[in-house]
Amino acid sequence: MPPSWKENERRGQRAKRRRDFDRAALYAFVPVLAISPVWVLAVTIFWLPVTWITGVVLWKVLLGYLVAGLVLFIPAFQRRVLTLLMGARKPTSREAPKLQKAFNEVTQAWHLRHRHFVVGVVDDKDLNAFASGGHLVIVTSFATQELNHDELCGVLAHELCHHLGSHTIALTIGQWLTLPVYLLERIGAFMHNVSKAATQTFAGSSQSARLLGQTIALIFNAFSWFFSAGYSMMRYLGNSVGRSAEFQADQRVVRMGYGRQLSAALKKTVGPRDTSTSHPPARTRIARIEASLRPDNWKHPSTGLK
Repeated sequence: MPPSWKENERRGQRAKRRRDFDRAALYAFVPVLAISPVWVLAVTIFWLPVTWITGVVLWKVLLGYLVAGLVLFIPAFQRRVLTLLMGARKPTSREAPKLQKAFNEVTQAWHLRHRHFVVGVVDDKDLNAFASGGHLVIVTSFATQELNHDELCGVLAHELCHHLGSHTIALTIGQWLTLPVYLLERIGAFMHNVSKAATQTFAGSSQSARLLGQTIALIFNAFSWFFSAGYSMMRYLGNSVGRSAEFQADQRVVRMGYGRQLSAALKKTVGPRDTSTSHPPARTRIARIEASLRPDNWKHPSTGLK
């Protein structure tokens, strides 16, 4: 016998709940590919003193660094370490019931309780939320205070859809690769300042000493600028492709039944607070969501036909 309409509907809903690689998830690897040469150079610089002492070859260091990054996707590590690295914390006794109620509603409605998602809070006066790793969802303290239950459900649903669309995989890899790049940028800036201060303090009236100190400071400044440019390029490309991921997650939220709740939450960000560089304007997102919610745009969950 052919499957019934209800069975087709259930199959369609299960398909929506599965993780997949949508178009935005693939675009998210563009910044990763762009930063890779800078990352290799940064790791090579750190490797030089190591190989003088141990004789370890470069490819082993590069491979070891990549393998070490896999721990970022382990739920237990995200719960205990990654949340702290991202400046997040556990919800307070006042925030926890509200967050847990909304989170339970969404995950139970979508049958996602077994996925071991981790929810954290970052202290911030802006209404925002983001997803990272394979299981981590972060909301701002302002969001927990200002959003009602339905709106918070919409925001959490949106972040979970980033995970379901695998948008956070490339983002997490990119963050891991930029770590040595960022460290060298800070080291270069520090040494530039030290060189300038040493030149001013000890060069005295010696023209050659001042010239040497200025040259060293200039070298460190160029060193810092190079890695800063690589880090900035990664962030710029990440923000650019991140806008596509926001639209993809919004549409998935609509298909899974939380579009109106998300739209209501976004309306609270319209105005002076709508200044994010990594998200499209809230007005644009609201317009797209509400257009998708119109009856003439509704599609059958299993066939995709109107």
